[in-house]
Amino acid sequence: MLGLALAPLQAQAQTDEAKPAWTLVIHGGAGIIEKSRVTPEQEAGVRAGLNAALDAGSKVLAAGGTSLDAVQAAVQVLEDDPHFNAGRGAVFTWEGRNELDAAVMDGRTRTAGAISGVTTTRHPVALARAVMEQSPHVMLSGTGADRFGKSRGLEQVPNSWFATPERRRQLDRLKTNAKLSWFDVDLKYGTVGAVAMDSHGHVAAATSTGGTTGKRWGRIGDAPIIGAGTYADDRACAVSATGAGEFFIREGVAHEICARVRFKGESLKQAADIVMAETQALGGTGGVIVTGPTGEMAWSFNTAGMYRGKASSTGARSVAFYRED
Repeated sequence: MLGLALAPLQAQAQTDEAKPAWTLVIHGGAGIIEKSRVTPEQEAGVRAGLNAALDAGSKVLAAGGTSLDAVQAAVQVLEDDPHFNAGRGAVFTWEGRNELDAAVMDGRTRTAGAISGVTTTRHPVALARAVMEQSPHVMLSGTGADRFGKSRGLEQVPNSWFATPERRRQLDRLKTNAKLSWFDVDLKYGTVGAVAMDSHGHVAAATSTGGTTGKRWGRIGDAPIIGAGTYADDRACAVSATGAGEFFIREGVAHEICARVRFKGESLKQAADIVMAETQALGGTGGVIVTGPTGEMAWSFNTAGMYRGKASSTGARSVAFYRED
């Protein structure tokens, strides 16, 4: 009987020993990401960007910093990298502007901040965090959000700073070819995001995007919607999503994953796979990254590929693009 009683305790001790002190998972978008469609130059640039983001977030966590600081640091690197559809390199609206959305959430307190349609704040994720920490609100939009950012001393840039020739080419191609889907000209959802667990066991999530090529009428996707594209809860996990935002909003993807983990006891991978399958049944494609207070890291996507990477205190680290990776 004593041996039977000790067995669960021994198993728990082994689990605790295996748990990393901190974890970090990032993504740079999902979609038709296949080896035949990605040039060597593009692959090298995206790989360098993902590694730089992992470096930035890992540095914070290895020094004992918070998961919130880590996800912001990782996402800001990706916002400055024109290989990704966030910050500089964001896609154009139909009218030829760059309009940016972002969100952050702290799993320790479940406080959150989000912004949409901003045009002059260099780092949208920093603005989302300012909304969370320095205002009584959860979400601000448009010129008001930019004014708030300026009043809080966040760096401002002309809207042209976000523009790149490649994104202009994508808009022009969309407008001149009626057969192309209005939703995303290259079928790549280049939203960026990060989730992390810090050495105190707290989780956080951050997501940033330029939306979809040729978006109109002030369209907002899932990225800044708390519970759809971004969610964090120490009782379950942290999630950042990328994909066909309308479907992720309808499914409430990020919160749904956390709810399955919290109430059904599913693993992060199991919950993510189930919710992504349900999203696909609605017609939605894309992917999610997840981490939790247990130290588990996971991702799930129903597209050909997803730009993604992970790192932890154990030294384990990887960057991947394609489904077969």
